[in-house]
Amino acid sequence: MNRIVELIKYLALGVIQGITEILPVSSSGHLVLFQHIFGLKLPGLGFEMFTNMASLIAMIVYFRKDIWALIIGDIKFVFKKDQSHKESFEYTVKLVIAIIPIGIAGLLFKDYMDQFKSLLSIGIALMVTGLLLFSIYKKSISDDGKTEITYQDALAIGLVQSVAILPGVSRSGSTIVGGLFRKISIKSLLKFSFLCYIIISIPTSLLSILDLIDSNESIDYLGYFLAFGITLITTYITATLVMSKLKTKHLLYFSIYVCTVGILALISHFIF
Repeated sequence: MNRIVELIKYLALGVIQGITEILPVSSSGHLVLFQHIFGLKLPGLGFEMFTNMASLIAMIVYFRKDIWALIIGDIKFVFKKDQSHKESFEYTVKLVIAIIPIGIAGLLFKDYMDQFKSLLSIGIALMVTGLLLFSIYKKSISDDGKTEITYQDALAIGLVQSVAILPGVSRSGSTIVGGLFRKISIKSLLKFSFLCYIIISIPTSLLSILDLIDSNESIDYLGYFLAFGITLITTYITATLVMSKLKTKHLLYFSIYVCTVGILALISHFIF
């Protein structure tokens, strides 16, 4: 019976990871909250590596055509000097520009992140995320903004996105806030955001594999693979829904939800 409960926990955490990784609600914040509020002892580095890898694969599968088009376009522009693919190459450069700030922030503050995993800090971070989403909703920014992302836009998105290394601050949420303030259409912004996520996650996942090998951590292969499978499926489904359905007006609901969860985290901190 205990084993069944353990496997259900892995499945539940996989669902949470898959949904919250895409939605602007902070996956790291939710996982920490479930650990604190429900007394769950989160699995170690191996579990994190498996679920993050699952989300990454799901996103690569979803954006496979866009990724392949960028790769082919970049190769033809760089090696064959085909000017018709200049736009593709410049888009790739903008993606790289956007991930530099969060990459630097991650390297500088990686060893300090555990200090921000208390209910108090998670609650505050979630409240900030919720208020930022509400500010975008209140401005009534149109969904049909510009489709072209400039170098300045890429840098602005990258700077805002770098704050998301803090548990409780949503990466997708911060990117949406930064991009919509730059008057970028939500469709173009979401695509840019998720492609940034893919680029960031590839080296991060590889480093996690190396860390796991060095740690000699024991792995519950059945539990981890169940979590991997459910994370992959929920990530893909959530990405599909978000790309087809998300509008600026929906940010109000996410704002209310995130603020509510943040308040619950703060209450739990002061009561328990």
